[in-house]
Amino acid sequence: MDVDLSKFDECRVLVIGDLMIDEYVWGKVERISPEAPVQVVSVQKDSTTLGGAGNVVNNLVVLGAQVAVAGIIGAGTNADKLITMFDELKVDTTGLIKDPARSTTRKTRIIGGHQHVLRIDRETKNRISKSQQERLGEYLKESVEDFDLILISDYGKGLLTNSLLRQIISVAKQNIKPVIVDPKGLDFGKYAGATAITPNKKETSLAAGIEIVDDETLVAAGRRLLETSSVEKLLMTCGKDDMILFEHGQEPYRISAEARQVFDVSGAGDTVLAVLGLSVASGSTFRQGATLANIAGRIVVGKVGTATVTKQELQRAVEPSFRALAAKQLTVSELVPIADRLRAEGKAIVLTNGCFDLLHVGHIKLLAASRKMGDVLIVAIDDDESVRTLKGKGRPIITAQERVRVISALDTVDYVTLFSTNELSNLIEAIRPDILTKGSNYTNEAVLGREVVERWGGRIVLVPMTEAISSTRVINQIKQGKRAE
Repeated sequence: MDVDLSKFDECRVLVIGDLMIDEYVWGKVERISPEAPVQVVSVQKDSTTLGGAGNVVNNLVVLGAQVAVAGIIGAGTNADKLITMFDELKVDTTGLIKDPARSTTRKTRIIGGHQHVLRIDRETKNRISKSQQERLGEYLKESVEDFDLILISDYGKGLLTNSLLRQIISVAKQNIKPVIVDPKGLDFGKYAGATAITPNKKETSLAAGIEIVDDETLVAAGRRLLETSSVEKLLMTCGKDDMILFEHGQEPYRISAEARQVFDVSGAGDTVLAVLGLSVASGSTFRQGATLANIAGRIVVGKVGTATVTKQELQRAVEPSFRALAAKQLTVSELVPIADRLRAEGKAIVLTNGCFDLLHVGHIKLLAASRKMGDVLIVAIDDDESVRTLKGKGRPIITAQERVRVISALDTVDYVTLFSTNELSNLIEAIRPDILTKGSNYTNEAVLGREVVERWGGRIVLVPMTEAISSTRVINQIKQGKRAE
């Protein structure tokens, strides 16, 4: 797939929609409350991000677009916090209206370990007033020429009335600006005239009035909704399965998803909307844009929390030579549920770790021997800061991302993750390998994490290393201009 993501930087986008603050409370679940049969979450940290239409904005900014936002927010502390976050992203907030009678929507998610335990919503769903609709309409008329694209993010919080939607779509069409909508509700006729809508499978089923039970009913629902909503195109997102683009007079265009572990679908629709919109605004066809949006959605559901996708992640994902490798490269949090599943299946997990700064034959033999000891081999690679600490000035020779990519290319390796040396015990605790391997140039006592592994009955295996070779030795020989002995 040939994609020039640099064109995203030239796109000017207006986002109109329901703005929110997403709060996350992260902690550990280690016991059940004595007061009620509920989990007790021991809080470790808190974080705050833009949610709702704000997450669409965040995705657009991360991808390089110039963004303005329009909508209604409250007038209190949360509203100020929202504006501060937009200011930090250099987003134009001229189109925001403060309403003292409304509360700024705030959603608090409690995450215990890797489980979404609870969500708490604080919000106002009342429809905005006629005067507020008129103010937003005037803003749009005065500024529409400044934009290449209008994205509507409808979360059903009272902003996007039928009257305001008609006005937005009418002004956009008069000025030949594409307008793409992430819809909400049962009556999609309110989006009539839009360039495209992006409902998920459940929303399509409900709005079309067709229960989706198989491929035939899925296609029927998509086609009916395309006709009844009177939009130009409909991109149906089908969860972990795929996407289908419906266009008048065309057969449904299916975009298959590559299998990927799903950790959190929060905000995935926002990412799809942002990437589809930028693709179309920068000159791609809808089919090309839908394909790229599908790739972006697959990436973002592999992250915990309301997340975004970067240009680098997208570029790597669309380059065929890196797709298979990217599937091996995971964070520790992404590896944990995989390790849990493997353990439940009775698979033996082998872990080895090191710098791997300049791959040599000793590394190859270590990895090959390690893989034979179990069913799955996970390689943990020291990040650049750790290598500098361990090896000194001038190291690493090869950057962390390049070392990860090289190790991922080996058939003996199933998964690769980056870590900081002082976090090794936490990494081992999270993955709980059956076997931890190192080269025989170590002793059992010198293996970091040994006590952690042995605590649950795991074992340390030292792989015999017959060659007196190390990355440091090779690097020094290169620096001195010496041939290998």
